[in-house]
Amino acid sequence: QVQLVESGGGLVQPGGSLRLSCAASGRIFSIYAMGWYRQAPGKQRELVATIFSGGSTTYADSVKGRFTISRDNAKNTVYLQMNSLKPEDTAVYYCHAVLRLTALTGTETYWGQGTQVTVSS
Repeated sequence: QVQLVESGGGLVQPGGSLRLSCAASGRIFSIYAMGWYRQAPGKQRELVATIFSGGSTTYADSVKGRFTISRDNAKNTVYLQMNSLKPEDTAVYYCHAVLRLTALTGTETYWGQGTQVTVSS
């Protein structure tokens, strides 16, 4: 069984920084992509950033230049460095991973339990 365990959320003042981590564990054959979504109260879940196995990345326009996604393939861990945080970044941040359990199966998507990020003075 695959688990995604997130850490690093919390309360920070506007302009501050936080670093989120997400570690994938279990019987994993390969990981195609890992990343982060977020969901603010009353809003739909939205993509924040994704990093693919080859190292390429994608970002939501709202976080470009402020957030950086990185990955430690040996540890099956993805990080999200969030700088210059704004109140509108307040949301529950969810880690996701697109992976294969065996060489013979297709990709599946897994989600973490979510971690709260609150940006407020």
